[in-house]
Amino acid sequence: MRSDISFSSDGATLRGWLFRPEQTGKRPAIVMAHGFSATKEMGLEPFAESFCAAGFVVIVYDHRNLGASDGAPRGEIDPWAQIRGYRDAITFAQALDCVDSARIGVWGSSYSGGHVIVVAAIDRRVGCVVANAPIISGSLSLAELMPKEIGPTVRAQCDADRLARFRGEKPTMIPVVATAPGGLCALPTSDSADFFLDLARRAPNWRNEVTLRSAEMIAEYEPGDYIHRVAPTPLMITVATRDALLPTKLTLEAFDRASSPKKLLKFECGHFDAYREPLLTPNCKAQRDWFLEHLAAGHA
Repeated sequence: MRSDISFSSDGATLRGWLFRPEQTGKRPAIVMAHGFSATKEMGLEPFAESFCAAGFVVIVYDHRNLGASDGAPRGEIDPWAQIRGYRDAITFAQALDCVDSARIGVWGSSYSGGHVIVVAAIDRRVGCVVANAPIISGSLSLAELMPKEIGPTVRAQCDADRLARFRGEKPTMIPVVATAPGGLCALPTSDSADFFLDLARRAPNWRNEVTLRSAEMIAEYEPGDYIHRVAPTPLMITVATRDALLPTKLTLEAFDRASSPKKLLKFECGHFDAYREPLLTPNCKAQRDWFLEHLAAGHA
């Protein structure tokens, strides 16, 4: 059963869905949020339904400044504010009468895949984590995506935006994905454009724009630096071996730095392909089984 929910995080109301399983009593829970700019309607429901069918209470929400959630400036994606949102969502879950507060897992994908690595490293309330195709290094990922010759231009734009915001002007906005080849955007791969523009029709609150500062904050974000601190919390990382958005090499190197218990799930695909069949079902199943093994064993 799915119902609407809301909770507070740093003064903003975050909104989402609560999935309650048929089983009664206090159940283990999973907290989920989407990646860079994406909203909950953009491919999260099949994962949530799979987890709920296995007996988990599932909380799916939009990050602050995005989708159905409050917060300003709209389209501002601050990874550390989103990490605090995850921690507040965990607190919200603990307060629900249907949740066993000692058995809470976190799930994230792409940008939020990096977030859940950080959350699991710093918040010992997390009992299990799945990072689906996670960002590991913002600076190195951008270095792979951004041609060196445009670096000075982008830096000048960021500096001008800082000055404008200091004067009280509105932040500079850029598209999430380009609608024409070669256009300036935050995620400049063709599969990013295909994913977002295809799913936009299902996500009425998604906007193809983010603040320029959001892109600047990607370069400052290094969730892989926390991966050695996740253990003893069980960690699953899924990796797309043909990922054009986030370097596969960085993900594999980060997994090697993590301590057990851990599991690597590889798919021969691009960054967004595991949201779609034929890979969606095996991806959901493997992640569900990981949560069952570490959150629900002996408690069903």
